[in-house]
Amino acid sequence: MSDLGTILESGVRLLRGLPRRRARVEEARRAAAAWAAGHPGLHAELVVDERPGTQVVDFDLLLEAPDGGTVALTAPADDGVPWLIDHSTHWAAGQLVSVDDVHLSVAQALTMIRSLSRRDATPHDEIVDQCLILNELQGDTGPVDDEELQAAADEFRRGRGLHDRASTLAWLAEMGMTPPQFETYIAGVARRRSFRRRREAELGPVRLAAEPRTFDRVRGVWITGPERSLARRAAELARIGGGDLTALTAEADGGTETTIAERLAFELPEPLRDASPGTVVGPVAHGTAFIAGIVLDRVPVIPASADERTLAAAGRVAFAEWLAERRGHASIEWHW
Repeated sequence: MSDLGTILESGVRLLRGLPRRRARVEEARRAAAAWAAGHPGLHAELVVDERPGTQVVDFDLLLEAPDGGTVALTAPADDGVPWLIDHSTHWAAGQLVSVDDVHLSVAQALTMIRSLSRRDATPHDEIVDQCLILNELQGDTGPVDDEELQAAADEFRRGRGLHDRASTLAWLAEMGMTPPQFETYIAGVARRRSFRRRREAELGPVRLAAEPRTFDRVRGVWITGPERSLARRAAELARIGGGDLTALTAEADGGTETTIAERLAFELPEPLRDASPGTVVGPVAHGTAFIAGIVLDRVPVIPASADERTLAAAGRVAFAEWLAERRGHASIEWHW
């Protein structure tokens, strides 16, 4: 075997020659494997550290020393500080998540959470969704329209009961935000809202034309509750058809709950969405309970003449589907 000093010198040259980009890690591994093959007695292993919040990576080379133990070889390429020490105070140590090209700090995420409002998503999912939108907006650096800013600020304040200047200033003091910081924060919210609205307007008509039945206007009755309680009531639904519903709604026995409503088809409980008028559905499992229902009327939507409410609903559905697709293809890394 060659002198250990010569081997270490060769290892340093290897480390300094490795590509330090995340996208080229496999190339670095192959180079290290080829070097290790030339020194089989050392059982060399390349250790890769992928820094949070950056595409730069660092390397160490672990070698089995001839007289026992392990030698860790590092060769910092920048300021001479080994990555293990450097990362103890690295700027990205407070990073929470990276989604494609957006890197979100814990502080930014906590601020973002103040504007999250979807009740059907976990904070994790919604933070990722907001990062996906930020990815789309990276080239959008122009000023935000005054009306957009005002609308975003008004919506934010209404959602928190901040109906006057005094309550808003008190909330800012409680959150530790200055008025300029709040303006910057609201500008970000406004930019994301504007993008969402534009994207919904773009995707909505296409989604409506592709599957118009999803947006039919439907009037129906459905009852939720334990399965045994619904068996008899399903037969009652078949008898009433489009008739008097008073007796049906008056009988809320056995822990059942009756709903009579007109909604767009996709807003109905899933078992009723594709039902034709007069068809009784259930009892079938729905969530943690059971459901039985009947569609009383169904008015098909005509895409070419759809009203604003229907177009807006199609836009929301299409945008949610677009986000889900982006999420499925995104590179998401939580830095716990």
